[in-house]
Amino acid sequence: MVTSNFSLKQRPQVSPFPNPTVHSPNVSKSHRLNVLITGVAGFIGSNLADRLIKEGGYHVIGIDNLSYGVKEQIPAGADFHLIDIRDISIYPLFKNVDYVFHFAAKNCISDCQLDPVETADINVRGTVNVFEAARRVNVKKVIYAESSAMYEGSRTLPTPEDDVSPQSFYAVSKLNTMYFAKAYLQFYGLRSTALRYFCVYGPRQDYRRTIPPVFSAFIIKLLKGEQPVIYGTGEKRRDFIHVDDINDFHIQCMEDCRTDGEVFNLGRGINYSVNEIYSVIAGLLKSDTKPIYLPDLSGEAQANLADISKARKLGWEPKINLVDGLQSSIDFIKNVVMKDNKL
Repeated sequence: MVTSNFSLKQRPQVSPFPNPTVHSPNVSKSHRLNVLITGVAGFIGSNLADRLIKEGGYHVIGIDNLSYGVKEQIPAGADFHLIDIRDISIYPLFKNVDYVFHFAAKNCISDCQLDPVETADINVRGTVNVFEAARRVNVKKVIYAESSAMYEGSRTLPTPEDDVSPQSFYAVSKLNTMYFAKAYLQFYGLRSTALRYFCVYGPRQDYRRTIPPVFSAFIIKLLKGEQPVIYGTGEKRRDFIHVDDINDFHIQCMEDCRTDGEVFNLGRGINYSVNEIYSVIAGLLKSDTKPIYLPDLSGEAQANLADISKARKLGWEPKINLVDGLQSSIDFIKNVVMKDNKL
Protein backbone atom coordinates (compact mmCIF):
# COMPACT_ATOMS: atom_id res chain seq x y z
CA MET A 1 0.00 0.00 0.00
CA VAL A 2 1.03 3.57 -0.58
CA THR A 3 1.01 5.98 2.33
CA SER A 4 1.91 9.61 2.70
CA ASN A 5 3.03 12.03 5.40
CA PHE A 6 1.16 15.25 6.06
CA SER A 7 2.36 18.77 6.62
CA LEU A 8 0.16 21.44 8.17
CA LYS A 9 2.71 24.16 7.50
CA GLN A 10 2.94 26.58 4.61
CA ARG A 11 -0.53 25.87 3.26
CA PRO A 12 -1.60 28.12 0.40
CA GLN A 13 -5.05 29.69 0.67
CA VAL A 14 -7.71 27.56 -0.99
CA SER A 15 -11.12 28.91 -1.94
CA PRO A 16 -14.12 26.95 -0.56
CA PHE A 17 -15.53 27.02 -4.08
CA PRO A 18 -13.86 25.26 -7.04
CA ASN A 19 -12.38 27.57 -9.65
CA PRO A 20 -9.23 25.98 -11.13
CA THR A 21 -7.83 26.80 -14.54
CA VAL A 22 -7.63 23.75 -16.78
CA HIS A 23 -8.21 22.56 -20.32
CA SER A 24 -11.71 23.20 -21.64
CA PRO A 25 -13.42 21.91 -24.76
CA ASN A 26 -13.21 24.10 -27.83
CA VAL A 27 -16.08 26.48 -27.11
CA SER A 28 -16.62 30.07 -28.18
CA LYS A 29 -18.84 32.86 -26.92
CA SER A 30 -20.85 32.66 -30.14
CA HIS A 31 -21.70 28.98 -29.63
CA ARG A 32 -22.36 27.64 -26.17
CA LEU A 33 -22.39 23.91 -25.59
CA ASN A 34 -25.56 22.53 -24.04
CA VAL A 35 -24.67 20.27 -21.12
CA LEU A 36 -27.29 18.31 -19.19
CA ILE A 37 -26.43 17.12 -15.68
CA THR A 38 -28.54 14.60 -13.79
CA GLY A 39 -28.21 14.83 -10.02
CA VAL A 40 -27.38 18.53 -10.41
CA ALA A 41 -28.34 19.28 -6.78
CA GLY A 42 -25.94 16.66 -5.47
CA PHE A 43 -22.31 16.92 -4.48
CA ILE A 44 -20.53 16.19 -7.76
CA GLY A 45 -23.29 17.48 -10.04
CA SER A 46 -23.55 20.89 -8.38
CA ASN A 47 -19.78 21.34 -8.36
CA LEU A 48 -19.55 20.52 -12.06
CA ALA A 49 -22.46 22.83 -12.92
CA ASP A 50 -20.81 25.65 -10.98
CA ARG A 51 -17.52 25.03 -12.77
CA LEU A 52 -19.06 25.04 -16.26
CA ILE A 53 -21.09 28.19 -15.62
CA LYS A 54 -18.09 30.06 -14.23
CA GLU A 55 -15.89 29.06 -17.15
CA GLY A 56 -18.46 30.30 -19.66
CA GLY A 57 -19.31 28.76 -23.00
CA TYR A 58 -21.83 26.34 -21.53
CA HIS A 59 -25.58 26.29 -21.06
CA VAL A 60 -26.26 23.95 -18.13
CA ILE A 61 -29.55 22.06 -17.86
CA GLY A 62 -30.00 20.32 -14.52
CA ILE A 63 -32.24 17.43 -13.50
CA ASP A 64 -32.82 16.32 -9.91
CA ASN A 65 -35.75 14.99 -7.88
CA LEU A 66 -34.19 16.41 -4.68
CA SER A 67 -34.49 13.11 -2.82
CA TYR A 68 -30.79 13.38 -1.95
CA GLY A 69 -29.74 16.69 -3.47
CA VAL A 70 -30.09 20.16 -1.96
CA LYS A 71 -31.81 22.78 -4.11
CA GLU A 72 -29.72 25.59 -2.62
CA GLN A 73 -26.60 23.95 -4.05
CA ILE A 74 -27.74 24.37 -7.65
CA PRO A 75 -25.75 27.32 -9.00
CA ALA A 76 -27.47 30.39 -10.36
CA GLY A 77 -27.52 30.20 -14.13
CA ALA A 78 -28.42 26.52 -14.33
CA ASP A 79 -31.72 25.69 -16.04
CA PHE A 80 -33.15 23.44 -13.32
CA HIS A 81 -35.95 20.89 -13.71
CA LEU A 82 -37.43 19.05 -10.72
CA ILE A 83 -37.93 15.60 -12.20
CA ASP A 84 -36.99 11.96 -11.62
CA ILE A 85 -34.61 10.27 -14.06
CA ARG A 86 -37.01 7.31 -14.30
CA ASP A 87 -39.73 9.50 -15.80
CA ILE A 88 -40.05 9.54 -19.59
CA SER A 89 -40.92 13.22 -19.35
CA ILE A 90 -37.17 13.86 -19.17
CA TYR A 91 -36.92 13.13 -22.92
CA PRO A 92 -37.81 16.65 -24.19
CA LEU A 93 -35.10 18.15 -21.96
CA PHE A 94 -32.44 16.34 -23.99
CA LYS A 95 -33.32 18.17 -27.21
CA ASN A 96 -30.27 20.03 -28.59
CA VAL A 97 -28.09 18.75 -25.75
CA ASP A 98 -24.45 18.18 -26.69
CA TYR A 99 -23.18 16.29 -23.64
CA VAL A 100 -24.81 14.51 -20.71
CA PHE A 101 -23.26 13.95 -17.29
CA HIS A 102 -25.22 11.32 -15.41
CA PHE A 103 -24.69 11.40 -11.63
CA ALA A 104 -28.20 10.81 -10.25
CA ALA A 105 -28.27 7.59 -8.23
CA LYS A 106 -29.15 5.88 -4.99
CA ASN A 107 -25.59 5.75 -3.69
CA CYS A 108 -25.51 5.16 0.06
CA ILE A 109 -24.32 1.55 0.29
CA SER A 110 -26.10 0.84 3.59
CA ASP A 111 -29.38 2.21 2.23
CA CYS A 112 -28.97 0.16 -0.94
CA GLN A 113 -28.47 -3.00 1.09
CA LEU A 114 -31.80 -2.38 2.81
CA ASP A 115 -33.72 -1.83 -0.44
CA PRO A 116 -32.29 -3.67 -3.46
CA VAL A 117 -35.52 -3.18 -5.45
CA GLU A 118 -35.36 0.60 -5.29
CA THR A 119 -31.59 0.44 -5.85
CA ALA A 120 -32.11 -1.40 -9.13
CA ASP A 121 -35.02 0.82 -10.10
CA ILE A 122 -33.07 4.06 -9.69
CA ASN A 123 -29.58 3.00 -10.63
CA VAL A 124 -30.34 0.58 -13.46
CA ARG A 125 -33.73 1.55 -14.89
CA GLY A 126 -33.05 5.23 -14.28
CA THR A 127 -29.70 5.05 -16.05
CA VAL A 128 -31.17 3.17 -19.01
CA ASN A 129 -33.83 5.87 -19.27
CA VAL A 130 -31.08 8.50 -19.44
CA PHE A 131 -29.26 6.50 -22.15
CA GLU A 132 -32.51 6.18 -24.09
CA ALA A 133 -33.27 9.90 -23.84
CA ALA A 134 -29.74 10.67 -25.07
CA ARG A 135 -29.76 8.28 -28.00
CA ARG A 136 -33.17 9.47 -29.28
CA VAL A 137 -31.80 12.95 -29.97
CA ASN A 138 -28.25 11.92 -30.93
CA VAL A 139 -26.47 13.41 -27.93
CA LYS A 140 -22.75 13.51 -28.69
CA LYS A 141 -21.73 11.67 -25.55
CA VAL A 142 -22.84 10.51 -22.10
CA ILE A 143 -20.28 10.66 -19.28
CA TYR A 144 -21.67 8.65 -16.40
CA ALA A 145 -20.74 7.54 -12.90
CA GLU A 146 -19.93 3.96 -12.12
CA SER A 147 -18.14 3.43 -8.79
CA SER A 148 -15.00 2.13 -7.14
CA ALA A 149 -17.42 0.00 -5.08
CA MET A 150 -17.25 -2.37 -8.05
CA TYR A 151 -13.81 -3.39 -6.69
CA GLU A 152 -15.11 -4.37 -3.23
CA GLY A 153 -13.93 -7.98 -3.56
CA SER A 154 -10.63 -7.22 -5.26
CA ARG A 155 -7.39 -8.08 -3.50
CA THR A 156 -5.22 -6.14 -5.93
CA LEU A 157 -3.89 -2.77 -4.75
CA PRO A 158 -3.68 -0.44 -6.53
CA THR A 159 -6.74 -1.73 -8.38
CA PRO A 160 -6.91 -1.54 -12.20
CA GLU A 161 -10.14 -1.05 -14.13
CA ASP A 162 -10.41 -4.71 -15.16
CA ASP A 163 -10.49 -6.20 -11.64
CA VAL A 164 -14.23 -5.93 -11.01
CA SER A 165 -15.65 -7.82 -8.03
CA PRO A 166 -18.87 -6.30 -6.65
CA GLN A 167 -19.95 -7.34 -3.13
CA SER A 168 -23.01 -5.14 -2.52
CA PHE A 169 -26.35 -4.35 -4.17
CA TYR A 170 -25.06 -0.86 -4.96
CA ALA A 171 -21.98 -2.20 -6.73
CA VAL A 172 -24.05 -4.78 -8.62
CA SER A 173 -26.38 -2.03 -9.82
CA LYS A 174 -23.41 -0.09 -11.16
CA LEU A 175 -22.08 -3.20 -12.89
CA ASN A 176 -25.39 -3.48 -14.71
CA THR A 177 -25.14 0.11 -15.98
CA MET A 178 -21.76 -0.78 -17.49
CA TYR A 179 -23.33 -3.53 -19.59
CA PHE A 180 -26.17 -1.28 -20.72
CA ALA A 181 -23.66 1.39 -21.77
CA LYS A 182 -21.85 -1.22 -23.86
CA ALA A 183 -25.14 -2.36 -25.39
CA TYR A 184 -26.19 1.19 -26.30
CA LEU A 185 -22.87 1.66 -28.05
CA GLN A 186 -23.17 -1.68 -29.87
CA PHE A 187 -26.80 -1.35 -30.99
CA TYR A 188 -27.26 2.42 -31.26
CA GLY A 189 -23.77 3.92 -31.49
CA LEU A 190 -24.24 5.99 -28.31
CA ARG A 191 -20.82 7.19 -27.18
CA SER A 192 -20.14 7.09 -23.46
CA THR A 193 -17.38 7.20 -20.89
CA ALA A 194 -17.63 5.49 -17.49
CA LEU A 195 -15.92 6.97 -14.45
CA ARG A 196 -15.19 5.05 -11.28
CA TYR A 197 -14.71 7.59 -8.53
CA PHE A 198 -12.89 6.57 -5.41
CA CYS A 199 -13.60 8.69 -2.31
CA VAL A 200 -14.47 12.12 -3.66
CA TYR A 201 -14.52 15.02 -1.20
CA GLY A 202 -14.76 18.81 -1.26
CA PRO A 203 -17.33 21.59 -0.93
CA ARG A 204 -20.99 20.51 -0.97
CA GLN A 205 -20.21 16.93 0.09
CA ASP A 206 -23.41 15.28 1.27
CA TYR A 207 -23.61 15.47 5.07
CA ARG A 208 -27.24 14.26 5.27
CA ARG A 209 -26.73 10.58 4.45
CA THR A 210 -27.66 7.91 6.97
CA ILE A 211 -23.91 7.44 7.46
CA PRO A 212 -22.23 10.63 6.15
CA PRO A 213 -18.82 10.60 4.42
CA VAL A 214 -16.04 10.80 7.00
CA PHE A 215 -14.75 14.22 5.92
CA SER A 216 -17.98 16.15 6.36
CA ALA A 217 -19.01 14.05 9.38
CA PHE A 218 -15.75 14.74 11.23
CA ILE A 219 -15.68 18.45 10.35
CA ILE A 220 -19.29 19.10 11.38
CA LYS A 221 -19.01 17.21 14.67
CA LEU A 222 -15.78 18.98 15.66
CA LEU A 223 -17.14 22.41 14.73
CA LYS A 224 -20.15 21.68 16.96
CA GLY A 225 -17.91 20.55 19.80
CA GLU A 226 -19.12 16.96 19.58
CA GLN A 227 -17.25 13.67 19.34
CA PRO A 228 -17.16 12.22 15.81
CA VAL A 229 -17.81 8.52 15.28
CA ILE A 230 -15.31 6.12 13.73
CA TYR A 231 -16.60 2.68 12.82
CA GLY A 232 -14.16 -0.13 13.56
CA THR A 233 -10.54 0.52 14.48
CA GLY A 234 -10.08 3.44 12.11
CA GLU A 235 -7.41 1.58 10.19
CA LYS A 236 -9.42 1.14 7.00
CA ARG A 237 -7.61 2.91 4.20
CA ARG A 238 -9.23 4.97 1.46
CA ASP A 239 -8.07 6.78 -1.67
CA PHE A 240 -9.44 10.33 -1.46
CA ILE A 241 -9.72 12.64 -4.49
CA HIS A 242 -10.85 16.27 -4.52
CA VAL A 243 -13.90 17.18 -6.61
CA ASP A 244 -11.93 19.85 -8.52
CA ASP A 245 -9.56 17.17 -9.79
CA ILE A 246 -12.34 14.94 -11.10
CA ASN A 247 -13.99 17.94 -12.75
CA ASP A 248 -10.78 18.45 -14.72
CA PHE A 249 -11.29 14.98 -16.17
CA HIS A 250 -15.02 15.51 -16.71
CA ILE A 251 -14.28 18.45 -18.97
CA GLN A 252 -11.59 16.54 -20.81
CA CYS A 253 -13.99 13.65 -21.45
CA MET A 254 -16.37 15.83 -23.44
CA GLU A 255 -14.18 16.23 -26.49
CA ASP A 256 -11.31 13.79 -26.01
CA CYS A 257 -12.30 10.90 -28.26
CA ARG A 258 -9.68 8.71 -26.58
CA THR A 259 -12.14 8.38 -23.68
CA ASP A 260 -14.96 7.03 -25.87
CA GLY A 261 -16.19 3.61 -24.78
CA GLU A 262 -13.66 3.50 -21.96
CA VAL A 263 -13.76 3.32 -18.17
CA PHE A 264 -11.40 5.26 -15.93
CA ASN A 265 -10.48 5.14 -12.27
CA LEU A 266 -10.39 8.58 -10.65
CA GLY A 267 -8.45 8.74 -7.39
CA ARG A 268 -5.10 10.11 -6.25
CA GLY A 269 -3.27 6.81 -6.19
CA ILE A 270 -2.53 7.36 -2.48
CA ASN A 271 -4.54 6.05 0.45
CA TYR A 272 -4.91 7.08 4.07
CA SER A 273 -6.40 5.47 7.16
CA VAL A 274 -9.53 6.93 8.73
CA ASN A 275 -7.45 7.66 11.84
CA GLU A 276 -4.96 9.64 9.75
CA ILE A 277 -7.79 11.65 8.20
CA TYR A 278 -9.21 12.40 11.64
CA SER A 279 -5.81 13.52 12.90
CA VAL A 280 -5.37 15.97 10.02
CA ILE A 281 -8.88 17.43 10.36
CA ALA A 282 -8.51 17.80 14.13
CA GLY A 283 -5.16 19.50 13.56
CA LEU A 284 -6.58 21.96 11.07
CA LEU A 285 -9.42 22.78 13.49
CA LYS A 286 -7.03 22.87 16.45
CA SER A 287 -9.22 20.39 18.29
CA ASP A 288 -8.13 17.84 20.88
CA THR A 289 -11.52 16.07 20.91
CA LYS A 290 -11.21 12.29 20.76
CA PRO A 291 -13.47 10.25 18.46
CA ILE A 292 -15.91 7.57 19.57
CA TYR A 293 -15.17 4.09 18.17
CA LEU A 294 -18.22 1.96 17.35
CA PRO A 295 -18.49 -1.57 15.90
CA ASP A 296 -17.42 -1.87 12.27
CA LEU A 297 -19.87 -1.59 9.39
CA SER A 298 -20.42 -4.71 7.31
CA GLY A 299 -19.83 -4.87 3.57
CA GLU A 300 -16.95 -2.40 3.43
CA ALA A 301 -13.52 -3.20 2.03
CA GLN A 302 -10.57 -2.80 4.36
CA ALA A 303 -8.75 -0.71 1.78
CA ASN A 304 -9.10 0.84 -1.62
CA LEU A 305 -6.43 2.35 -3.82
CA ALA A 306 -6.87 3.47 -7.41
CA ASP A 307 -4.62 2.53 -10.27
CA ILE A 308 -4.91 5.81 -12.19
CA SER A 309 -2.31 5.04 -14.84
CA LYS A 310 -4.96 4.85 -17.59
CA ALA A 311 -6.23 8.39 -16.95
CA ARG A 312 -2.68 9.66 -16.53
CA LYS A 313 -1.80 8.42 -20.01
CA LEU A 314 -4.31 10.97 -21.34
CA GLY A 315 -2.55 13.81 -19.52
CA TRP A 316 -4.78 14.02 -16.46
CA GLU A 317 -3.11 14.43 -13.08
CA PRO A 318 -4.69 15.13 -9.66
CA LYS A 319 -3.33 18.43 -8.35
CA ILE A 320 -4.92 19.11 -4.97
CA ASN A 321 -3.18 17.60 -1.95
CA LEU A 322 -5.09 16.32 1.04
CA VAL A 323 -4.40 19.18 3.45
CA ASP A 324 -5.39 21.91 0.97
CA GLY A 325 -8.46 19.96 -0.08
CA LEU A 326 -9.54 19.43 3.52
CA GLN A 327 -9.18 23.14 4.21
CA SER A 328 -11.54 23.91 1.31
CA SER A 329 -14.09 21.53 2.83
CA ILE A 330 -13.71 23.13 6.26
CA ASP A 331 -14.13 26.62 4.79
CA PHE A 332 -17.29 25.60 2.95
CA ILE A 333 -18.88 23.98 5.99
CA LYS A 334 -17.98 26.97 8.20
CA ASN A 335 -19.02 29.66 5.73
CA VAL A 336 -22.06 28.03 4.12
CA VAL A 337 -23.45 25.02 5.99
CA MET A 338 -22.99 26.24 9.57
CA LYS A 339 -23.61 29.91 8.77
CA ASP A 340 -26.94 29.16 7.10
CA ASN A 341 -28.08 27.10 10.11
CA LYS A 342 -28.57 23.99 7.98
CA LEU A 343 -27.64 21.70 10.87
